[in-house]
Amino acid sequence: MLGADLQVPVKGGRLVGYANLDYAASAPCLEPVSAAVAAALPAYSSVHRGAGYASQLTTARYEQARHTVRAFAGARPDDAVIFTRNTTDATNLLAGCLPEGTTAVVFDTEHHASLLPWKTSVRLAPPAFPGEAVRAADEALAAIDGPKLLVVTAASNVTGELWPIAALAHIAHRHGARILVDAAQYVPHRRLNLTALDLDYVAFSGHKLYAPFGAGVLIGRRDWLAGGEPYLKGGGAVRSVGDTTEWHDDPEPRHEAGTPNVLGAIALAAACDALTATDWTPLVREEERLIARLRSGLAAIKGVHELSLWGDDHPRVGIVSFTVAGHTAREVAEILSSEYGIGVRDGKFCAHPFLQHLLGKADGGCEDDTASAVRASIGIGTTDEHVDRLLNALHALTTP
Repeated sequence: MLGADLQVPVKGGRLVGYANLDYAASAPCLEPVSAAVAAALPAYSSVHRGAGYASQLTTARYEQARHTVRAFAGARPDDAVIFTRNTTDATNLLAGCLPEGTTAVVFDTEHHASLLPWKTSVRLAPPAFPGEAVRAADEALAAIDGPKLLVVTAASNVTGELWPIAALAHIAHRHGARILVDAAQYVPHRRLNLTALDLDYVAFSGHKLYAPFGAGVLIGRRDWLAGGEPYLKGGGAVRSVGDTTEWHDDPEPRHEAGTPNVLGAIALAAACDALTATDWTPLVREEERLIARLRSGLAAIKGVHELSLWGDDHPRVGIVSFTVAGHTAREVAEILSSEYGIGVRDGKFCAHPFLQHLLGKADGGCEDDTASAVRASIGIGTTDEHVDRLLNALHALTTP
C-alpha cells in the first residue's frame, strides 16, 4: 500500500503516522497498481487507431484491462464493459440508454448518483428491514407498465450495511424489470459475481478499489447500451460520418468517444488482478474483527451514536457513521485531524435523504451542520492502532 508510512503534522508541530479511516471516499493506491501504471508509461500512446508499435501495445493493454475487469466482476462473456470516470459517470451513462418510457425504482437510501439521473422514477422510503425492501420493490414494480429498472446499492456508503441484492434481482426479473447495482462500496470488501447474482448491470469506481487514477466501469447487458444515444459524440464512437452519421453498434466504442483514460483502465485492471489473486477469507475476517472492535468501542463512549438502518446485527462492510453529542460533525473531523492525525469523512456523504432519515430530521439542508455525521471507513491498510487512536480521541473529546 502506498502511503502506509505517511507522516502528518498535528497540534504542537509534531509529526505522527497518518491513521487513514476514509477508505470509503478514496482508497490508497496498491503497489501493484502503481507498478502497472509505471510499466505502461514508457510506451503510452493512443489506442485503437494507431499503426505504430506504442499505439498497438497500449491498445492491447487497454483491451486486456477490459477482459480483466470483466473476469473480476464475474460478468457474462457477452456483457459490455464500458470504462467511465467513476460510478456516477457509469450510472448517468446507463440512464441515457434506457428505452423510452423506462421508470427507475430507487430507494431514498441511495447515493445521489443512483437517485438523480433518471428521467422518470419512483422513490421508495427507507425500509425497516431487508424483507421490507424486497416487498416494497415487488409492489412498486408490479404497479409500473412499460420498461422498468430497479436501482439499488450492494453496500451502503453511509452505514456499510449489505443489501439483499440477489433477492431484489429475483423480484425485478419476475416483473420483467432489470436491476442496476451500485457496487462501489462492495467490491473493495467482498467478491462480486454478477452472473451468480443474476444482475443486469453493475457500476463501480477505481478510486474506491485502490486504483485512484480516474477510471470506473459500467458492466452489463449489451442491448440497452447498444441502442442508447452515444454518451459522448466524437471520434471513435462512429463507423462513418457524411451527410448522415453511422454510430458503432458495439457499446464499448459507442460510449467511449475520444481518447479514453487508458492509464486509469490499466490501473483499475491491476487492482482487480491483485484482489483476484488475494485469499479473501482472511481479508474479510480481519475486516470483520476491526469493524467489530470499532463499533463496540464507539458503543462504549457516552454521547456517541452509531447510525444504522437495520440494527446492530445486520452484516456490513467496513463503514461506520456516527454523531457525537454537543459537537458538529465538522468539529469532530477537524479535531481528529489536527490533534490526532486521523482522517475521517464528515457531512452527508452524497446521501441527503438517507442521512436525514437516520438522524430523524424532517429537513436538513447542506448548510445545516446538525444534519451531518462522521464516517470512519477501513480497508486493507487499517490497523488496531488506527482504530484505537480514533476511540481514544473520541473518548477524550466527550470526557469533561
